[in-house]
Amino acid sequence: MSSAETESVTIYTDGACKGNPGPGGWGALLEWGDHTRELSGGERQTTNNRMELTAVIEGLRALNRSCRIRIVTDSVYVRDGVLSWMANWKRNGWMTRSKKPVKNRDLWEALDAELTAHNVEWEWVKGHSGHPGNERADELANAGVP
Repeated sequence: MSSAETESVTIYTDGACKGNPGPGGWGALLEWGDHTRELSGGERQTTNNRMELTAVIEGLRALNRSCRIRIVTDSVYVRDGVLSWMANWKRNGWMTRSKKPVKNRDLWEALDAELTAHNVEWEWVKGHSGHPGNERADELANAGVP
């Protein structure tokens, strides 16, 4: 196994929205070894779910090589989407079980593409519960709201 495959990165992600829909922001905190990198951004008209997805996508896009990654999120929507729903959506032409188009398909497809380069483990944490990485990702997401 090459050193690139053994590198381990933790990405804490969060999304925020002032109104849903409304102005929203996303934040990602990347940690590897004793290094950190903070990312944030936002959109004038969006939803909380879109910002949650964007945080993970942008965190993954910031990596320049394949890694072992632990994604820590307070979004059940993102975690369950990847672990429980996405395979069926893809198999069914991006349609839900009730034959409706998957919401946020553009972002789900972008996330799916980013995940292929990495060995990813998912961890859900309760939001606003004092978890340092999640709290910082929340601050970044709120700072990204335009």
